[in-house]
Parts: sequence; C-alpha cells; structure tokens
Amino acid sequence: MPAPGIYLGTLSHRRFTPRRHEFDYPIFMVLLDVDRIPELMSVSRLTSRNRFNWASFDDRDHVGDPSLPLRTRLETDAAANGVALPDGPIYLLTHLRYLGYGFNPVSFFYCYGKDGKLGAVLSEVNNTFGERTSYWLTERNEIEGGALRKFRAAKAMHVSPFMPMELEYTFGFSEPGDAMTVYMNTIDHGEINFDATLRMTWRAWSAANLRSALARHPLMTLKVIAAIHWQALVLLVKKIPVFTHPTGRGWKVW
Repeated sequence: MPAPGIYLGTLSHRRFTPRRHEFDYPIFMVLLDVDRIPELMSVSRLTSRNRFNWASFDDRDHVGDPSLPLRTRLETDAAANGVALPDGPIYLLTHLRYLGYGFNPVSFFYCYGKDGKLGAVLSEVNNTFGERTSYWLTERNEIEGGALRKFRAAKAMHVSPFMPMELEYTFGFSEPGDAMTVYMNTIDHGEINFDATLRMTWRAWSAANLRSALARHPLMTLKVIAAIHWQALVLLVKKIPVFTHPTGRGWKVW
C-alpha cells in the first residue's frame, strides 16, 4: 500500500506529428492520503491547508464542492460517471499551491479497496480556461494489466490548442511505490502522435524532505505554467496547426 510522500523526477513530452518536438524538465509532486490532508499539511510551518503559505493544499483545486470532504466529492463524481468508488484508502498525486499560485494540468487519484487492490484511478485534467474534467479508469476501460496498467479513454475536453478534439488517450500507471511511472499518449486515427511521461522516485513525507524539495523547486507551479507558455511559443514558431476551443472562446496555451 502506498504511503504519503514527495515524488521527485522528470516530466518528458514528445510530439511526433506533424513535426517532431520534445523536451523534459525536473519536477516534484506530492502524494497525499485524502483522509489525512489536514494532518499532512501541518507537518511544517511552510505548509498549510486552505490558507496562504509557501506550500498549501487548497480544496478548490479539485473535483466537486470544496466545502465537502474530498472523499465525498470523489464518491459523487464517481457515481456521476457510473463508477462505484472502492472502499479503501485514496491517494492523490498532485501539485500543491506555492506562494498562493497553483495550476495542475493533471492530478491522479489512486483508489484502493480494503483488500489493498487498486480498483480505480481518476485522472483529473484542468485546462487554462478554468475547465476541469474527470477520466475514471477502471476494469471497464483497461486494455492491459500487469505492473504498468494501461487504460483507454476518449478525449472529452479541449486542452492544448495544438491538439484536435477527435483523439483518444491511453493512460499508463505503475502503482505508487519507491519509484513510479505515469504516462499518457494521444491517439489519432490509431497512431500515437504525442506522449507525456512522468518518472519519479519517492521520499518520505517530512518537514525536512519538504524543505529540500522547496529549496530545489521553490515555485513549482509557476515553473509549470511558464513552461507551458514557452513551449507553446516554440510550437507556433514551428508552425504547428492551432485548434480553437470548440465553443469559439479564442485560445489559450496548453
């Protein structure tokens, strides 16, 4: 069974069509037990919940009504998507807010049964329009088991202005442990045209390890949004086609 902690590693992006483009950069994320967030965020004077700090967890950043417990919100969202939420621990892999700023392109909820088996994963995706959608990944859309479980889902929300809506996603997950891998491919007419991969290693949840991570990456989410804008500029220079939001709201990067 996972344990709350800090994951440090790299995020890699590769685009294969219509022109090749790739990059990677160092990253850190946190793994939180959703039933212990107040306790976990009180581990250091540098961390807090729902108030300003160097690193903070804000309930508004995740699915559902922020006034309700996160587990309750997950149960509601799962039911709306035809999923029975497993009855065991739930772990959230995410970015915190840093100096009040937060942006999570994607967070992952690992939902276990009381038997210790991973029963579902929620991939919670945000875009720069302030929209959010849930991809519930269970046995019903699993395409391969094993140490790296793979799932397929149809794209349901506009994210990148450099990707059309008519795509499918393949998600791959190893379970959180001493090391973990998460990846996502986009599938266009049966062919992979893009992939993103997280490769990270675990550190115990402690004040000392948080201080170390913050010293190395003091403004992690600002770095994320800055990288999104910079890479968008590079893609424009490379003349990658642009796809506007389906509602015609103009376009923002990512």
